[in-house]
Amino acid sequence: QLQRVESGGGLVQPGGSLRLSCAASGFTLDGRAIGWFRQVPGKEREAVACVSRGRLYSDYARSVKGRFTVARDNAKNSVTLRMNSLKPEDADVYHCAAGTMSPFEGTTSYRSRFKYAYWGQGTQVTVSS
Repeated sequence: QLQRVESGGGLVQPGGSLRLSCAASGFTLDGRAIGWFRQVPGKEREAVACVSRGRLYSDYARSVKGRFTVARDNAKNSVTLRMNSLKPEDADVYHCAAGTMSPFEGTTSYRSRFKYAYWGQGTQVTVSS
């Protein structure tokens, strides 16, 4: 059975850090492109960080570049999103997603939610003092 689970969300003060984890059962993540998305109600789902299979390509939204880092742990069949220097505007439900894009498809492809076939249920991140 295909199942993907995000964890690690919670409440953090501005300037704090969180580490989100995306784990899968039923298939392996290391051969997939992985994206982390967030969605504020009433807005489009936004890609914040993406990584290709083999770590050949990665991409970050301008709003999180330098603060967020996506990493793969193939031994644990998981992908993490390390979020530092969190801001109130980072508060959202974060989803991980898996796709089959090649590392050479580029930014437009990796940032498109339509390229990802498999989605987790999401984990809430709240940034507040």
